[in-house]
Amino acid sequence: MAAPTDQRIAVPIDDPNADTEWNDILRKHGVIPEKPPSPTPLIEEAIFEARRLAHENRLEGKDLSDLSDLEDDEDEAFLEQYRQKRMHELSALQKKSVHGSVYPISKPDYARDVTEASQNGPVLVNLISAQGGNVESRVLSQLWRQAAQEYGEVKFCEMRADKAIEGYPERNCPTILVYDKGDIVRQVVTLATVGGVRMSMLDLDKILVEVGAVKGNDMRVLKRRREAEDAEEEKAAAGSKGIKSSRDGVNRGNDDDDWD
Repeated sequence: MAAPTDQRIAVPIDDPNADTEWNDILRKHGVIPEKPPSPTPLIEEAIFEARRLAHENRLEGKDLSDLSDLEDDEDEAFLEQYRQKRMHELSALQKKSVHGSVYPISKPDYARDVTEASQNGPVLVNLISAQGGNVESRVLSQLWRQAAQEYGEVKFCEMRADKAIEGYPERNCPTILVYDKGDIVRQVVTLATVGGVRMSMLDLDKILVEVGAVKGNDMRVLKRRREAEDAEEEKAAAGSKGIKSSRDGVNRGNDDDDWD
């Protein structure tokens, strides 16, 4: 008589993840693996945490005038606490705002005004085009002036590229150089990687945060970001209304045709 051979018996399984008595028996005997834990609790926890943080940070990016508009919607004590925080931040910024405008620099003063000055904090240099027809250079110079006014604690400098570096290619203008502790820590050659001629203060804010010239939670950065998000939401809402109105017009046109 031949020895019996090990044969695997095919056990019918409809759904190995189903909560059935049959599947419990199969799991107990190792026929099917244990059911993986449900991701639902983790998802719910993540959603709860996101909502909690959103609620705690709902006033981030709002200035004093914005806070006054929220007096009817927010708890008075909480609003006053946040107002005091904003006033403290503004006071600290005013004390550090020792610049406030763009510094035109010359080559003999470059080491002192840029390299040495960067020992006290990041210094940003805009190497501008010598040609008035360079649109990117004009765009960046305008943003440079705005940034210098808003971020008075940061030193913004400007110099013609061909005066700073002999033979510097016009095609590389404008060029942003960021110095910190005496070294170049970031350079942006033309605006190709930061929006081109459509570069905005949002793009410049990002550079300032990345090089440590401004903190990521700076109220000026957050306010501009929030305003941009609100504008996008309004634009999307307006677009949706426009599509609905267009469809309604088509439908009304079809209804009119039915009367002919």
